[in-house]
Amino acid sequence: MLRSCLRPLERCSGRLGGGDGLLWHMDLKPHASGEFSIAVAQANVSLEDQGQVFTSPSATYVGVYDGHGGSEASRFISNRLFSHLDRFASEQGGLSSEVIKRAFDATEEEFLYLVKRSWRSRPQMASVGSCCLVGAITGDRLYVANLGDSRAVLGRRSLGGRAVVAERLSTDHNVSVEEVRKEVAACHPDDEQIIVHTRGAWRIKGIIQVSRSIGDIYLKKPEFSSDPLFQQFVSPVPLERPVITAEPSIRVHKLKPHDLFFIFASDGLWEQLSDEAAVKIVFKNPRAGIAKRLVRAALIEAARKQGMSYDDLKHIEKGIRRHFHDDITVIVIYIDQHHQGGHSRFNPSNHDCTSAPVDIFSFNFDASEDPLRRVE
Repeated sequence: MLRSCLRPLERCSGRLGGGDGLLWHMDLKPHASGEFSIAVAQANVSLEDQGQVFTSPSATYVGVYDGHGGSEASRFISNRLFSHLDRFASEQGGLSSEVIKRAFDATEEEFLYLVKRSWRSRPQMASVGSCCLVGAITGDRLYVANLGDSRAVLGRRSLGGRAVVAERLSTDHNVSVEEVRKEVAACHPDDEQIIVHTRGAWRIKGIIQVSRSIGDIYLKKPEFSSDPLFQQFVSPVPLERPVITAEPSIRVHKLKPHDLFFIFASDGLWEQLSDEAAVKIVFKNPRAGIAKRLVRAALIEAARKQGMSYDDLKHIEKGIRRHFHDDITVIVIYIDQHHQGGHSRFNPSNHDCTSAPVDIFSFNFDASEDPLRRVE
C-alpha cells in the first residue's frame, strides 16, 4: 500500500542549487519506464508549490500542486491524493479515468471536512486552494488529470528524427484563455459580472484566475463566504452558487515509439518559457539535472524581464522574490521502456516516493509545526 509522500525535509534526497538558497533539485532517479528529474524554486514566503513522484513496478505517479492563498491545500493534496489513487485502483482492478476522478473527489471532500473542523480557529482556510496536475503511467498509457493552470507537455521526436515536437497534454483552466471565459460565462448566463478584468487580468468575480481547483471552499460553498467570521479575514463576496469546480480534465495518451519525455510543471515555469522552448531545452541537454536546467532557464528569463542577471535574482530573498517570479516546480519524466531495446535501472521490487521539500528556504521542516496536523 502506498505510504504518505509528505516527508520531513531532512529525508529529501535532493540538494540545494548552486548558490541559490531558494532552489532545490534532484538530478536523476529511475522509474519503471525510464528516469525522472525534479526541481523547485521558491518565491513566496511559504512555498506554495508541492511536487512528488511515486514509483512502483506497475505504475509511476507524478503530482504538481500549485497552491494559492497559502500552502495548506497543496500540502494537503501531497499527503492524500496518491493514497486515494492507489486504493481506488486496487479496488477497481487497475487505473482508469473513473479511478482518477474518484481520487480527486475524495481529496476535495477531505479538504472540505478539514475546513469545517478548523472553522472556528482558522476560518481563512476556506480561502486556501491549489491547482492539481497528476500524471499516471501504467502499461502503455499515460493518464493526465488537471485542475487549474499547471501543465503537462509531451516531447516527441519529429518524423525526420532530428528534431523534437511539443504537444500539450493538459488543459489550462484559466480565464486568461478565451475558451475558458466562454465556458464559465455559459455556466452563469444570468451573471454579467461572473468574469471581470481587474488588476491587469481576467478574474472570476474579480477574485481568482483559475476556474477549477482543490479547496477555495468559499467560492464553492456560498455559506462560507457569507459567514461574518470569514468576512473578518477576506472581503465579502456575494455568492448565490458555486463559481468554480473541482472537476478535473482527464486525457488518456497511448505511448508511442517517438514519445521521448513529459514535462509536468506549475505555471511558474510556463509564465517564463513556451512549451516549445522547454521541450527543446530537454531534448538538447543531458538528462542529469534537466529539471534544474529548466528552472534556471525560467529564472534567467524572469531576471531578464526585470533588467537584471540571474546572479542578482538569486540573492533576492523569499517573499520579495515573488514580485519577479512565482514558485516553480518542474518534473521531467523520460520514457524508455516502450522503445525497442529500452531498459531501466529500476528495481522491480521497489516502491518509492520522492517529494520535494515542503519549504526550500529552511530545508528543515518540523512536522509538529505543520498547521494541517494541528487541526486534524
